[in-house]
Amino acid sequence: MFITRLISGIVLVAIALLVNHVGGPLLLLTMLAISLIGMFELFRAVKIREKGTNSLTTAAYAGAVLWYVAVWLGHVYGERFDHFYVSFLAAGLIILLFVYVFTYPKYHADQVMAAFFGIVYVAVCLSFIYQTRELPDGRWHVWLILLCSWGCDTSAYCVGRLFGRHKMAPVLSPKKSVEGAVGGVIGAALFGGIYGACIRGKVSADINVVLVYIVVCAIGALISMVGDLAASAIKRNMEIKDYGHLIPGHGGILDRFDSVIITAPIIYFLCSVLRF
Repeated sequence: MFITRLISGIVLVAIALLVNHVGGPLLLLTMLAISLIGMFELFRAVKIREKGTNSLTTAAYAGAVLWYVAVWLGHVYGERFDHFYVSFLAAGLIILLFVYVFTYPKYHADQVMAAFFGIVYVAVCLSFIYQTRELPDGRWHVWLILLCSWGCDTSAYCVGRLFGRHKMAPVLSPKKSVEGAVGGVIGAALFGGIYGACIRGKVSADINVVLVYIVVCAIGALISMVGDLAASAIKRNMEIKDYGHLIPGHGGILDRFDSVIITAPIIYFLCSVLRF
């Protein structure tokens, strides 16, 4: 099992290196594909669909595509298009409502709300990986999303196994400990600092890259744990072990990107506000 997870992890990192290096449309389309797969897993988990697709999930996928079109247009036209983002998201909601109304009573209101949640939770949040990449020096900043997510996860697991005594969320995730959480934040901050030291001089902004990356990764690690627990909560509510089996040893897209989903918008926000 460990070897399978390790090999899958290496393959994922290799793909991430390639796609991030190229950036542009390749990264945008990759994130769209990952988003659609993640939404597919979520809709199956919350039982909007059992097999194949239906009109409601198809409408949700269309909403996700519309959002990515908005993101691309925002990149092409810059500030002139900024105020249209919400309009495209609203268009996705309107499509869902069309399906809800004209197929009534085929779908319940909670299914429609879950479908819209899927657009925002998966597609919108993951799109911030691409949006971070498109910031000044974004090719370097985008790795902070993975460092504080996967770095926190790995560090928390190791520290928790060695020193974990106090349960952090005993009902939701009995194996996670307070000690592991602290170790996860410290580990992510260390990863960020080491990464900052490695790329010092490549970031054009006049900042202390090491210090800033330490702080950003520490904040991102705190948020990533919420994303991890939120995904676990959904699985427990739906009484499933994994969202899928696409990634050997890891599960589905949502099993591997559960913390990244929540971390990506935060890192984008921090990079934008701090202007580095």
